[in-house]
Amino acid sequence: MAGSPRRAAGRRLLLPLLCLFFQGATAILFAVFVRYNHETDAALWHWGNHSHAANEFYFRYPSFQDVHVMIFVGFGFLMAFLQRYGFSSVGFTFFLAAFALQWSTLVQGFLHAFHGGHIHVGVESMINADFCAGAVLISFGAILGKTGPAQLLLMALLEVVLFGVNEFVLLSLLGVRDAGGSMTIHTFGAYFGLVLSRVLYRPRLEKSKHRQGSVYHSDLFAMIGTIFLWIFWPSFNSAPTALGDGQHRTALNTYYSLTASTLSTFALSALVSRDGRLDMVHIQNAALAGGVVVGTSSEMMLTPFGALAAGFLAGTVSTLGYKFFTPILESKFKVQDTCGVHNLHGMPGILGALLGVLVAGLATHEAYGDGLENVFPLIAEGQRSATSQAMHQLFGLFVTLMFASVGGGLGGLLLKLPCLDYPSDSQCYEDQVYWEVPGEHEDTAQEPLRVEEPDTQA
Repeated sequence: MAGSPRRAAGRRLLLPLLCLFFQGATAILFAVFVRYNHETDAALWHWGNHSHAANEFYFRYPSFQDVHVMIFVGFGFLMAFLQRYGFSSVGFTFFLAAFALQWSTLVQGFLHAFHGGHIHVGVESMINADFCAGAVLISFGAILGKTGPAQLLLMALLEVVLFGVNEFVLLSLLGVRDAGGSMTIHTFGAYFGLVLSRVLYRPRLEKSKHRQGSVYHSDLFAMIGTIFLWIFWPSFNSAPTALGDGQHRTALNTYYSLTASTLSTFALSALVSRDGRLDMVHIQNAALAGGVVVGTSSEMMLTPFGALAAGFLAGTVSTLGYKFFTPILESKFKVQDTCGVHNLHGMPGILGALLGVLVAGLATHEAYGDGLENVFPLIAEGQRSATSQAMHQLFGLFVTLMFASVGGGLGGLLLKLPCLDYPSDSQCYEDQVYWEVPGEHEDTAQEPLRVEEPDTQA
């Protein structure tokens, strides 16, 4: 059934109106509240008579660059495996992240950097905003191909707020340590997206089933995303950690964990296939699980052996999840997880949180020396025992799962509003619904793509 002229006009206006409204509101909030911090403000920096080389920019910006590449290139191309959804995978990643960076600067600023009536921003706030955008893009992976850009914008609006609140509760109120975000980024983003996907479940999605597969070149593009993420993940985990040994140790642990998860992924991928051939889906995703699993513990004294063991376990669990658990997730739990975020971010994120519980519980003054204050300040100050810190770490995981689940449910209800535009079952995983695609008129001369009324989410 072709859409009515009124609905077509609404579709054309909805996204521009939302973009302009949100950008205008964000700009006003920036004008009122956002200011440079003391390391960025010309008067404050020079008044302090600092050496230029001591500015935090020179220590943090290289890590920021790496994280920024991961968000826009790594995540974007990792999701470009769908044969007819490449424009949307890369383009909507670009779109969502750009909005999330602005909105999260405000949300995180009010919670973490609000002094004297203003939010003070610098290179560290840029890194934290990118982390928040990462969680939003993880959730996007769970509903990839089944939502329109207006829906995604509203998802980001809600998720950024909940991400900021969850992060504040864990890091500031509970004193949880989670430098690389096993809980705050990966677990939160994954389960927010999975619950969202459950609420938006489409029972008749087999109309677009043929488009859910990949083709040779789309898998190759996705592998580009994997390689970028793999290379820069040590920067991702170490970017917010204390300068010096903490940052050095975090990068090293992540580096070794990624190598082990890659080896276990290749081993398990060949082992679980019928003919011993490798599955590119496993290699693109499960090889990265080593970066997720050490997110919480990588700044701790995990040891290089511990990093290897954790990475190997994560790659194994992730590969087995893609092979055996993803089909069960859809058939039994009605969760259509397009990118398999449960296998790459969900399960490794929970494993990473539990690993953090274990390593925190083993923390001693002998093992950390004077460095204990940087990793576990509350233990160093005598306010907590190692066991108490471990229990707080565990409680942080439950808090994250609660925020993600409730938030995903609310997000699903928001995205089902009848005024929002979303593709019908037969149009899912198809760029042409929202993009001008080169050669589309020749491709569809025989069978034009019809603009149908959405039929299952209302």
